[in-house]
Amino acid sequence: MQIKISPMSKNDLLQIKDILNDKFDNFWNYNILYKELENINSTYLVAKSDNEIWGFGGIWKSTDDIHLTNIVTRIDKRNLGIATLILTHLIKISKNEHFSSLTLEVNEKNINAIKLYEKFNFKKLGKRKNYYSQNENAIIMTLFF
Repeated sequence: MQIKISPMSKNDLLQIKDILNDKFDNFWNYNILYKELENINSTYLVAKSDNEIWGFGGIWKSTDDIHLTNIVTRIDKRNLGIATLILTHLIKISKNEHFSSLTLEVNEKNINAIKLYEKFNFKKLGKRKNYYSQNENAIIMTLFF
């Protein structure tokens, strides 16, 4: 299994358009992701194996930091290190942009994601109450460079 990380294209987005909610259980839809690809302050990457998209993730550049918007792995391809690969590349991009930090929100119930971010030395800095649907809280985590 060889996984290649590359910038997300509109063709990549079209490839996963009809399976976003079924295969990725992502709360972002095609229209939101399409707008993100047109946003000059956004960078999105895809993880592919044999030209099939197994995951994707993105960041937003703001005035003083970079915000990790999401990392999503296909449900049937989880626990293969795909999110780790995507996050590694997004951190590298963030450092190359000369920002001082990378911040994200993660559902406090998403223990696997929290462990991934902690492995990369993200620190828990706060909480956003009722951030997600069903009144679920988000933990704010930041990686300082």
